[in-house]
Amino acid sequence: MQKLRIIVTGGTIDKIHDPYTETLAFAKDGATQIPEILSLGRCDFPIIQRVMLKDSLDFDDDDRGAIVKAIEVAPESAIVVTHGTGTLGQSARWISQRVTGKTIVLTGAMRPHSLSFSDGPFNLGGAIIAAQTLPQGVYGVMNGRVFEAEQLNKNTEQGRFDI
Repeated sequence: MQKLRIIVTGGTIDKIHDPYTETLAFAKDGATQIPEILSLGRCDFPIIQRVMLKDSLDFDDDDRGAIVKAIEVAPESAIVVTHGTGTLGQSARWISQRVTGKTIVLTGAMRPHSLSFSDGPFNLGGAIIAAQTLPQGVYGVMNGRVFEAEQLNKNTEQGRFDI
């Protein structure tokens, strides 16, 4: 069994309902939902590293650079990156042009883990398995499918990822 690191960057998977603003936001204390998701799945082996909690629609090249740096310095060769779905494909392609020698899988959710009926735990579980079994490269796992970085595209009309 190989070691695996989960790099947390934010996105819908990590958002919670803010009762004051009546919006979805990140926890004010900076906590991530990923440890809870892993605990519910009885998955206790990944190392969790929070790089940021940010909506991916607000990402810029500096944010993507921080993700690349975290991947590069990680001693593990199997990496999962939690990420917002809005720019998941863009970040996957950015990373694939800059990092080699590791298996990197990006994933997220269309609905927050903190709300009922989230796809986040399913996607995260798939990404964890994919990162341990796929050859080196950059992929996305969403909706029960594995996509190479170049083919990772969100279909906003259907609310899923398609080739």
